[in-house]
Amino acid sequence: MSRIIFSKAINALQNGGIIVYPTDTLYGIGADIFDEDAVKRVFEIKKRPFDNPLSVAVSSLGDMEDIAFVNDDVRCLVDCFLPGGLTLVLNKKNVVSDIVTGGLDKIAVRIPDNEVALRLVSVAGPITATSANIHGQETPHVINEIQMQFEDENIAIYLDCGKLNGEPSTIVDMTGDEPKILRKGDITHKEIMDAIKRG
Repeated sequence: MSRIIFSKAINALQNGGIIVYPTDTLYGIGADIFDEDAVKRVFEIKKRPFDNPLSVAVSSLGDMEDIAFVNDDVRCLVDCFLPGGLTLVLNKKNVVSDIVTGGLDKIAVRIPDNEVALRLVSVAGPITATSANIHGQETPHVINEIQMQFEDENIAIYLDCGKLNGEPSTIVDMTGDEPKILRKGDITHKEIMDAIKRG
């Protein structure tokens, strides 16, 4: 990907724009999570109910700790599986708007195992990581099919990295006494529990 295209994506995010970018699973819709107007537009573009939370992509454990409360068990999982196919549901900090989390006090955070996504969030900060589709429809694997779902003026830039066929991430809620799997993915419950025990 050219430096110019990447710079345009960063500029868009920093100025309230919406982008479509690659992750290690599928394409996602990105907006600065600290820009409430941009986050609202993500919901509107996707036709997603405002009470349906958006997940967030970050580049590091430090960035995760800026927006959510992290304990030793979470740190073990980050060390073992991230960047990768794991989304952690954590108690959010007040710095994150309730718009992002659908009014909940929890936030779903991941570190995607994709070079472009990691570069984006390392420069722009945390961004939304919701799938690039209209709510309730399948997420296309290629950019030109994604473009057919959205109005041109709604997306500032598409970062095309070819066809993406990744498996959905495992989602685990770490806010209770025990880890709770909310969605099964490549990483199993046993792997998660084993990692915590080793930690």
